Amino acid sequence: MTSSDLEQLDIQPLTKARFAPFGTVIETGGATQIGINQGTTIRFDAMAGVDVTAGDGTPIISLFRGTRRPDPIEIHLLERHPLGSQAFMPLSQHDWLVVVAHGNAAGDAPDFSTLACFRATGEQGVSYDRGIWHHPLLVLQPVQDFLVIDRQGEGHNLDEVWHDGPAALINP
Repeated sequence: MTSSDLEQLDIQPLTKARFAPFGTVIETGGATQIGINQGTTIRFDAMAGVDVTAGDGTPIISLFRGTRRPDPIEIHLLERHPLGSQAFMPLSQHDWLVVVAHGNAAGDAPDFSTLACFRATGEQGVSYDRGIWHHPLLVLQPVQDFLVIDRQGEGHNLDEVWHDGPAALINP
């Protein structure tokens, strides 16, 4: 199969409605605002839940430093975390890509024919629901940092499925 035969994924704007089947978009728009710290700070409250308690897991905060992949971006792999959600929030004002897919009928692998690609702004994060198939971090800058909140603990919490050759291409 040549690259011209591969499905080109359309890049959709990331919205709460479009992303709802996969998780939560983290953004200030529509969030509950609470004035704190003697009126000098606005808290955008409870923008996404954290689901990490399966198997006695605990929440952790990490920094992920992503590097840009070559263009066109080839989608070879999807992963999921069966025991917890995973949230990504960019630490700079640069767009980035989010690729997700639904699971197959048996529920044990991604259905690569359902791939969807979203362009997130530098002011949008995502929280993948537990068990959602997604591509690892896709940045559009040479290097970009993200605050990540996910699960630490006992149990198997990472499934990876590789496609035989690229499943799709993205031309950002």
